[in-house]
Amino acid sequence: MATPRMRRINEVLREVIGSAISADLSDPRIGFVTVTSVETSPDLRTAKVHVSVLGNEEERQSTLAALQSSHGVIQSKIAAETRMKRTPSLSFHYDDTAEKGMRISRLLDEEL
Repeated sequence: MATPRMRRINEVLREVIGSAISADLSDPRIGFVTVTSVETSPDLRTAKVHVSVLGNEEERQSTLAALQSSHGVIQSKIAAETRMKRTPSLSFHYDDTAEKGMRISRLLDEEL
């Protein structure tokens, strides 16, 4: 269970990363991306960034690769906009929660 402080840190990082992706990155491999959540380690050294990507599997993979290759730009944006002692090392992960929700909804519709 995350402490209130860690929840605030995760929310600030989610907002900064989301704005950095939309405003500062110009990689053509990056499609329509939404940062769904951030999980920061208690020592603030690493952060798992969960993203939702619109498109097929190939587009998802190229978007995740582009995000991983541009993590330095995003980390510098975090350092500039927050007053954290350490800037966490970012790793990007695909969040398939929306797909699972749609699948469950379809299954429920079929049952009714």
